[in-house]
Amino acid sequence: MRTYYIFSSGRLRRMDNTLALELETERRVVPVEDIDHIYCFSELDLNTRLLDFLAQKQICLHFFNYYGHYSGSFIPRESQLSGFLLVRQVEHYLDQAKRLELARTFVEGALHNIRRNLEKREYDDICSKLDEIREGIGKAASIEELMSLEAHARKAYYDTWEEITGWEFGSRSKRPPANALNALISFGNAMMYTVVLKEIYRTALNPTISYLHEPSERRYSLALDVAEIFKPVFVDRLIFRLINLNMLKETHFDTNVNFVYLTEGGRKVFVKEFEETLEKTILHRKLKRNIRYKSLVRLDLYKLIKHLLGEEKYSPMKVWW
Repeated sequence: MRTYYIFSSGRLRRMDNTLALELETERRVVPVEDIDHIYCFSELDLNTRLLDFLAQKQICLHFFNYYGHYSGSFIPRESQLSGFLLVRQVEHYLDQAKRLELARTFVEGALHNIRRNLEKREYDDICSKLDEIREGIGKAASIEELMSLEAHARKAYYDTWEEITGWEFGSRSKRPPANALNALISFGNAMMYTVVLKEIYRTALNPTISYLHEPSERRYSLALDVAEIFKPVFVDRLIFRLINLNMLKETHFDTNVNFVYLTEGGRKVFVKEFEETLEKTILHRKLKRNIRYKSLVRLDLYKLIKHLLGEEKYSPMKVWW
């Protein structure tokens, strides 16, 4: 199964029992059995017949606007339903102690993986500061306190980025990104969110019921919870590599007085390397076999399900390499 990225404007439609992308000068046919996700970074015409077909084939379609900002996703109706698991998800949200326990694990996993990124570069002072913050996770009495601890940890983490990359950073800015590093973080985080969302869809978990982030009518907030764990490994390390190997340059960014965004060329470089990262394999210490990076996400979701069902305490993925 492959992920397809559409950068050219045109029309995506069903053609017999497969998909066809019709561009100004050509038509490209894509075997539907070969598709995992579809990412659209351009203007695309489609109709309900296509969406119904994608739903039958359980294919997610993700949309990004002209500036590479994530707009939303077409997610087919759940293919795996479990009323019992849904009830347990809601129970763990409504019970403050149970919710706080899960929220702590997401923050703990994220901070561990952030620390590993700095540990590899010998930022001992910042690592010590992160250790102090991690000690406060177990004492946090509310979700707000946890979110505050995570915010302080990320600020300390981002303070090292100018030195790691040699690029201007300042502070985190999102809408719009103020500089190239912020643009890369926002784009990478959106990509990570969609990967987690797709993996959630392949389980019986409800993506709208979350524990660290507040559930929202306009987003799949469980994907935000889980993505916190994986962003330091899948996104941040990739950004460091793209910059340090000079794979991204000034010409890959659309720079304005008030914002900076990745150009189409920049997005192509990023998604190519991001896709290769997801397909990398690593020897899993517990399973004793090689698995792909993106499989780590689904393994974490299975562990979360076991926690919700009372079978085993959830322990988030903590990078060991």
